[in-house]
Amino acid sequence: MGKRDYVDNMTSVEKIEGVVLLDPSSLGDKKVFVQLACAFRYGNEDLDAVGLCFRKDIWIYHLQIYPEAHKPSLTTMHETLLKKAGDNGYPFTFELPKNLPCSISLQPGPDDKGKPCGVDFEVKTYLAMEKCNPDEKIEKKDTARLIIRKIQYAPSEVGAGPKADICKSFMMSDKPVHLEASLQKDLYYHGEAIPIKIKINNESNKTVKKLKSLVVDQTTDIVLYSADKYTKSVLNAEFGETVEPESTYENTLSITPLLTENKDKRGLALDGQLKEEDTNLASTTVLGPGSEKEVMGILVSYKIKITLMVAGGGDVTVELPVKLMHPKPEGIFVITHTNKPQICLYTKSLIPVTDTFWLL
Repeated sequence: MGKRDYVDNMTSVEKIEGVVLLDPSSLGDKKVFVQLACAFRYGNEDLDAVGLCFRKDIWIYHLQIYPEAHKPSLTTMHETLLKKAGDNGYPFTFELPKNLPCSISLQPGPDDKGKPCGVDFEVKTYLAMEKCNPDEKIEKKDTARLIIRKIQYAPSEVGAGPKADICKSFMMSDKPVHLEASLQKDLYYHGEAIPIKIKINNESNKTVKKLKSLVVDQTTDIVLYSADKYTKSVLNAEFGETVEPESTYENTLSITPLLTENKDKRGLALDGQLKEEDTNLASTTVLGPGSEKEVMGILVSYKIKITLMVAGGGDVTVELPVKLMHPKPEGIFVITHTNKPQICLYTKSLIPVTDTFWLL
């Protein structure tokens, strides 16, 4: 396959194109199929061996490529791959529905083994007599598998930033404390600093002892098999600003939630991984028109909580929703005459570049 990341543009998904190299003389009576499956794994794969299946297929599709029953229109990618494969290369193309979830992994704990839970996409080529006969045993040596990812990029235009305010009164004080917080925009990129504008108008006779915390919470909603919803903090910062009675405070504080500060949190939602590659906090789930939550597997959202500690009065808190996503990379043309892996500038991932043009 020419690549392993396929972009969901909300209205359509990039076609998945590849080539299978096989030797027809060694197949006997068996046929060759290619399967693309989107599945949700919610348990350790070791348990599958004892008859407990913790994997649910969300979407699955099969193609027969030998004897030829599927003949896609050849694209530039096909032609490049066929040039490498030779005469025994057989092309295939899958078109994903636009309502499928993106790839997400749930961060395993230190003692967890095997594949992480989450949503993944797998391309599998196999030899069999029939396309999908549950009684037919398919040997491992007759199977080739490859994990791919379905990803979303941030839209080219972002929305206005959210704003929240609260006015809280206290016992033994005639006047309240007013807290207002706002963001410049509703979406930020992974690794980008998020500036939060904070205004405090302390009309009371109590002291705001400190800005107790700026917390970024990730909420993971597992909607496929149960109503399992949980929240984990991915950033918790404390600032020592004090606001005396009958005074005001105004400032912009910046925070940057990062996975590197949360490596020990089991169950944290991450963008899908390919083998042991570095990843990041899961991108916010963006539902397209007509999407059904039930088939999305996992929904991810973020919010920022700003909390003041008031002497003798408790806490004052406001919340702001925020989206975290990747920017859409600009196209980069690479011309090369080597088969050695090249490093893609914006993903830092190894991509085999052939002697042709690749739009990265």
